[in-house]
Amino acid sequence: MVPTSSNKIVTALSSEDRQTLLDLARASIEKGLCGEMFDIKPQNYSPALQAHAASFVTLHVNNKLRGCIGTLEAEQPLVQDVVKNAYAAAFNDPRFSALTWQEFGRLDIHLSILNPPEPIRFKSEEDLIRQLRPGVDGLILKDGLNRGTFLPSVWESLPQPRDFLQHLKRKAGLPADHWSDTIKVDRYTTESIG
Repeated sequence: MVPTSSNKIVTALSSEDRQTLLDLARASIEKGLCGEMFDIKPQNYSPALQAHAASFVTLHVNNKLRGCIGTLEAEQPLVQDVVKNAYAAAFNDPRFSALTWQEFGRLDIHLSILNPPEPIRFKSEEDLIRQLRPGVDGLILKDGLNRGTFLPSVWESLPQPRDFLQHLKRKAGLPADHWSDTIKVDRYTTESIG
């Protein structure tokens, strides 16, 4: 993945890079189950995996959400971001207890590599809803100290833009019918792996 002048990420992950990321996420969780942290050296991986990028790691056991943790800003090499977020999704998601060895064998790992967010300009809630692209947009909603994000994959369970936005407001700690002139919304797209 190579940053371009337009602040987009050009996806250049080979199938080998994609498999490497999935393998590293699983290894990070396995190390965590052994009580250890997985230490990697980014320089040992392809240039695409060394590039700074943000990621989310989503875990499912028996098709049920078991953890989801990620970063919204590219602050470290992608390979490190995935390893860190895999561990956090398995052991530090406050919605769930720590993953167990019994669950590890049934674990499905999904990675979302984020392109840089871009602000959406809107005049009203209706204007914002009209601009949303179901199945494409991940959103970051901010109002004051309240903040929440939904990955594009959330459209699978909330396919209507109005419902998507209302649930995102709730996730951010706001009432579903909340609206103010200070709301800011950014959109991003992802490359899905797994």
